[in-house]
Amino acid sequence: MRLLAGINRTVVVSGGILLAVTLASMVLPWLSPNDFATQDLDQRLAEPAARAMHWFGTDNVGRDLLVRSMQGIRVTLLVAIVASLVSLVIGVAWGAVAGYVGGRVDAFMMRAVDGLYAVPFLFFVILLMVVFDNSFLLIFVAIGAINWLDMARIVRGQTLSLREREFVKAARLMGVSTSGIILRHIAPNLLGVVIVYLTLTIPQAILVESFLSFLGLGVQEPSTSLGSLVDDGMQYVGTASWLILFPAALLAIILMCFNFLGDGLRDQLDVRQQE
Repeated sequence: MRLLAGINRTVVVSGGILLAVTLASMVLPWLSPNDFATQDLDQRLAEPAARAMHWFGTDNVGRDLLVRSMQGIRVTLLVAIVASLVSLVIGVAWGAVAGYVGGRVDAFMMRAVDGLYAVPFLFFVILLMVVFDNSFLLIFVAIGAINWLDMARIVRGQTLSLREREFVKAARLMGVSTSGIILRHIAPNLLGVVIVYLTLTIPQAILVESFLSFLGLGVQEPSTSLGSLVDDGMQYVGTASWLILFPAALLAIILMCFNFLGDGLRDQLDVRQQE
């Protein structure tokens, strides 16, 4: 892919850190003698100590914070990536159809997007979580339902430009169907923009998931996410600061890396388009 040729240092460093954090979240729990759900009431609120094999300390019921933080990373990334893929599928399909077909269809579809922008989606998501008893699958769908609107707008704008290109006009003259043109000619040429925007959408999904977990409406016990761990740590911020320090630091690192990765890829795409 031309977008990945000559990638700048920001993309490499951010991607490397994200890869290292992801691998650590998979390997460290396997190496640790502690389990994420096992409680040791004799080790409640133990300070971080290598000798006791509690590198991040323990929580209020004696569970190892390192293992729980690693699990929180996996759950947070899973929710964010799957939710972003949901928004990707809906947004790309909606925007590509609206941009290519044009006319009244485009007007109707984009007015629907404008109308949905007026809906307080965060309250809508909270309502869904309450009604459906905090379903883990619903978290994916609910967060994905928030983020697809921006994706649809961006894809529509790119499609309006692509549909006037010579290769699209040639395909139309050859009798290729509308769905065929969108799938074979429009969608592949949207790949660069979509990848860049997807890396910027994932941090939004992480923040929404963390906020829901912070409110107690996200991932439920005994599982956990970084947002849930931050929420738990807030109760002991004055007496056991490590309970919030480590999860919050990991969450900040992941968010910054995704944002730097998206900015770097966007700069790379701008350079390629100017060539």
